Amino acid sequence: MVSIDPKVLRHLSMMQPALYWLDADPLEPESRPSLVEEIDVDLCIVGAGYTGLWTALIAKERNPERKVIILEAKETGAGASGRNGGFCNSSLTHGFINGYNRFKDEMEIVERLGRENFNAIERTIEKYGIDCGWERTGELKVATKPWEYEELKDEAALRNSYGDEVEVLSADQVRSRINSPIYLGALWDEDGTALVDPARLVWGLERACLSLGVTIYEHSPAENLEDDGEKVILSTPYGKVRADRIALATNVYDSLLRKTKKYVVPVYDFQLVTEPLTPEQLRSINWSNREGVSEAGNQFHYYRLTKENEILWGGYDAIYNYRGQVSPEYEDEPETYARLARDFLKTFPQLEGIKFTHGWGGAIDTCSRFSPFWGVAMGNKVAYVLGFTGLGVGATRFGGEIMLDLLDGIESEGVKLKMVQKKPIPFPPEPFRFILIRLTQFSLNRADQTGKRNLWLKILDRLGLGFDS
Repeated sequence: MVSIDPKVLRHLSMMQPALYWLDADPLEPESRPSLVEEIDVDLCIVGAGYTGLWTALIAKERNPERKVIILEAKETGAGASGRNGGFCNSSLTHGFINGYNRFKDEMEIVERLGRENFNAIERTIEKYGIDCGWERTGELKVATKPWEYEELKDEAALRNSYGDEVEVLSADQVRSRINSPIYLGALWDEDGTALVDPARLVWGLERACLSLGVTIYEHSPAENLEDDGEKVILSTPYGKVRADRIALATNVYDSLLRKTKKYVVPVYDFQLVTEPLTPEQLRSINWSNREGVSEAGNQFHYYRLTKENEILWGGYDAIYNYRGQVSPEYEDEPETYARLARDFLKTFPQLEGIKFTHGWGGAIDTCSRFSPFWGVAMGNKVAYVLGFTGLGVGATRFGGEIMLDLLDGIESEGVKLKMVQKKPIPFPPEPFRFILIRLTQFSLNRADQTGKRNLWLKILDRLGLGFDS
């Protein structure tokens, strides 16, 4: 039994371990057939999540005659693309500070490309009539500790010097927007974040791809890659693909390239959703502008309102399982749900008595720099992008676009970035990987409580790893 106050646990009495976004949604598409033959194509994409769908869509928009297929091991959007919190951010580097610490010399370009990518997502949603609840609400990054508020002031000054337009809010100012007694201030970014229904976005991208002639095969896991010199051969349980080019958009799942495994580890993130708030409850928190919210700590919560005025509340725990195992059995974690409920009630004590209706988890592909990285293989006939670290709703479009540039031999502005050309520092093998990840998580938690980075975090900073989220 979870050792949490029973007064907290009663808020979970109606919770179903189910994915909120998939709960009887009439827009959920029918399943696609499996690959049961041998075919020749120009471009084969592995993975029908955001990255794979964006790659296919852009490929067909560039060249409508190109024969493009997608192979999906399960169903479209079954991984992180269909189970995230629906925050679409313009950042390509998991936040400005993370990018600045790693790619300072090119952050002006990276930020501009991020804004261009963000606007391109919005245009695509409008162009194809994707009904995904796109709301350009902006985001509040809230401080709950005094040192976090001071760090937000420094971040605002730095970001504004690079062309952003962000504003520091006092405790009274942020509480007038969202009423929580724990807020000490916030960083307000008006135009860098949109909220979406993540499942409807992935389904809308699927329909857009199909309308352009992309063929999607579900329940067709890619089992191996083979370079025959002229083409790449990819096998599935019942079929085979001969492709001129392969784009691997597998996120946390096996990319089929052994050399990528040392760079990525899966961590599990969890979310809860409340029942719809009553008008009185809404007035008590005064969340009238529907901003997205994230906390300023290293281990942080993120939360938002849904279209039905439920509150989606997630984050904080990031659970790594020994040897990096990914399995459906890890997608339900009662102890984490209890901690999430406890912290929710600390943030919004005026919502005491509200029930949570849905709880679920999913694996995030993270790397040591907390932002995507790219690579090619088999004579540049295969490209991949990995490591989005939970902020990929927006960055996946850019990731797919760069993969296409690499495969097509296009020397674009993005391809020339150090961010694209360089790999992150790899993780050590087990058991050291497990020990070091747990040590880092412990140290980050201590830093959140004290405002000071211990010796271990300082060592990581000197090595250029900079674990800070």
